[in-house]
Amino acid sequence: MKKTIILLLVVAVAASCAREPKFRITGTIDGAGNETVILQKRIPGGYEVIDSAALENGAFTIEGAVDYPQMVNLALKGKRGGLNFYIENSDITVQAHADSLYTGSVSGSATQAEFDTYKAMFDESNSEMMKIYDRYRNAKMEGNEEVASAAEKELEELDKKQNEMRKEFIAGNPSSYVAPAVISELAYYLEAGELEDLLGKLDTTLNKVQTVVTLKERLVQLKAVAMGQKAPDFTLNDVDGKPVSLYSKIGGDTKLLLIDFWAAWCGPCRQENPNVVKVWKEFNKKGFDVFGVSLDRTKEDWVKAIQDDNLTWTHVSDLKFWDCAPAKMYAVSAIPANFLIDANGVIVGHNLRGEALGEKVKELLDTK
Repeated sequence: MKKTIILLLVVAVAASCAREPKFRITGTIDGAGNETVILQKRIPGGYEVIDSAALENGAFTIEGAVDYPQMVNLALKGKRGGLNFYIENSDITVQAHADSLYTGSVSGSATQAEFDTYKAMFDESNSEMMKIYDRYRNAKMEGNEEVASAAEKELEELDKKQNEMRKEFIAGNPSSYVAPAVISELAYYLEAGELEDLLGKLDTTLNKVQTVVTLKERLVQLKAVAMGQKAPDFTLNDVDGKPVSLYSKIGGDTKLLLIDFWAAWCGPCRQENPNVVKVWKEFNKKGFDVFGVSLDRTKEDWVKAIQDDNLTWTHVSDLKFWDCAPAKMYAVSAIPANFLIDANGVIVGHNLRGEALGEKVKELLDTK
């Protein structure tokens, strides 16, 4: 009898193990030789390999398990790019071509199907944005600033519309594993209160998702540099190698200081620079100044861009690209980014560009 009971327990345990959730990816990559397929996930600073498999006649199989549905990247070893998709514990089929892996198809992942549906929501507006952008680009090339300006405003309106669509998706799908990625798409546009509100809409089952963990860490940083907070001080070397602190530029004749995060390699930054120059020239004698913080990697590029764009204010950098310490301190995840601070070091404006910068500076200086 005891032997029978023990045997039944062994069978039960074995059956339980057999039922443990796992994923099984079966794939075909046409046009590939005897290469190795890499399954990896993005982590800060790069990728972490989950598993790999050798291709045999263009086919491969990878098995494993994940704690929750998450975005992964399937790539050929030694080659850049790859196919991004949501993996989960299910039978997943991948079909792709080696020359265009990123366009491959994925089936068997319910989360990926949900993500595909989400992306399809933007097909119409993305198509419209491309048409408007072509009009904007052509107008710029022809020197027609009136048409270019009108097109730029249309693009901004469509961008706002898409962001509202993203927020609606989050509110309507609080337990979706796609929702954290959608919040990440919005993160650059969000102030601390807005990010906190969106994170608060998520179901608690998503708290284990790494993206949610990262967003909550970003929220802490954003709160430290939110409107009304005292701007954190920092010191970096200027173009002559001399250390300059942020607070050494505040006070005295300077009533408003713009901390401007930019880089020579950043196209949008270079496009915005003429506007910053315009505002500086108009309001510098009234108490407005700029403190440029560069995310460049070489001094040569940095100094040349300063000269080419006629940026006559103080500039500092540690030449560490995205490892720039002040950029991390100020939760800067994209550039151009800026913070407007008053004579007491209090943050009174954030990411002011175009006409908005001049209008805000004028408003604040007129009240002083």
